[in-house]
Amino acid sequence: MIDKYQLRKDIWRVCFFIIVAVLVLIYVSPFLVMFFTSFKTNSDAFTIPVRLFPRKWVSENYPAAMSAIPYFRYMGNTIYITVLSVIGQLIVTPMVAYSLSKINWKGSKIISGLLMATMMIPISVTMVPLYRIYSKIGLTNTYVPLILPAFLGKAFYIIITRQFFMGIPNSLIEAAKIDGANEFQRYTRIALPLTKPIMTTVGIYAFLDAWSDYLMPMIFISRPEKYTLSLGLQQFMSEYSVDWARLMAAAMVFVLPVVICFAVFQKNFVRGVATSGLKA
Repeated sequence: MIDKYQLRKDIWRVCFFIIVAVLVLIYVSPFLVMFFTSFKTNSDAFTIPVRLFPRKWVSENYPAAMSAIPYFRYMGNTIYITVLSVIGQLIVTPMVAYSLSKINWKGSKIISGLLMATMMIPISVTMVPLYRIYSKIGLTNTYVPLILPAFLGKAFYIIITRQFFMGIPNSLIEAAKIDGANEFQRYTRIALPLTKPIMTTVGIYAFLDAWSDYLMPMIFISRPEKYTLSLGLQQFMSEYSVDWARLMAAAMVFVLPVVICFAVFQKNFVRGVATSGLKA
């Protein structure tokens, strides 16, 4: 006799996996197009009918893309900015979030509300005043405007880390206080070691923001030798044509560190996202 309940359950499971597979295919399809185009010739990329797979596989696009622009110089610039930006966020974010969640001081709730309000301000509103400020003090065409904000914290990272700290029982902090630990010791020895999941999440977000940022380098950097990779890739686009095959090859190398980073830290990233909203 057929178990109708089990049959219905199996049907729903199959439907669920089909929906997930379709959504995965939708999100992965641009990456697949970029990958296969990087192994095509430029003419093959636009031959009608357009095919996903190359008619003839070529690997010359990768070394050609590396030599067409100062790729490794741009890569070094990008790594320099990204590493310092991630370090800045990982130092400042937990400190601010801890002070807003575990230290009772007048105005902490107001500051938290203001931080959330700043997330609603689009970058297009602030980029002109920021450029004028950095220009007046002679910091354009340097990496300071790209790195300094990381050492001042970002509202989104502070808010999600604050929510994580709110989920840590106050009894742990109070027990350390009774044992004679001062505020800094309670932060570094009790609270901070528990933040590995959310700090991994913040680190990945900060890495993605700094690595793929195009707008801010475009605003503050005009010297080609200081370009990041996101700016350097536009050199494959001329006024009348675009070398799509080489551009896709260069872009594949550009996104590879992002894929590796997420693959390595995926478990902690998911845990950090899941636990950052335990308590409002």
